[in-house]
Amino acid sequence: KEIALACGLDIWLDENCIPIDAGVKGVAEMLGLDPLYVANEGKFLTILPEEYADHALTVLREHPLGREAAMIGRILESSPKVYLKTVLGGKRIIDMLSGDQLPRIC
Repeated sequence: KEIALACGLDIWLDENCIPIDAGVKGVAEMLGLDPLYVANEGKFLTILPEEYADHALTVLREHPLGREAAMIGRILESSPKVYLKTVLGGKRIIDMLSGDQLPRIC
């Protein structure tokens, strides 16, 4: 959401493209948590023009830590919101947390 507000554009994410480990999904579901709002370390996000996406993904996937690199969304001109296309084909708005972020459990 901070990025959308800073650039004044919509960000559309595709839930099917976000690489979330099956174990993380399972634990989050058991605890009633949304993995997109849980503290996370060791992840990398970049925003670049779409014409560079294929090359960037190729380079990232050549490294062992980047083998799951994925294009997870697009930025479109509109109001500054973040949308998630859900696995069922619907959409939901990803907003700022209303309270404190959960502490890291590690």
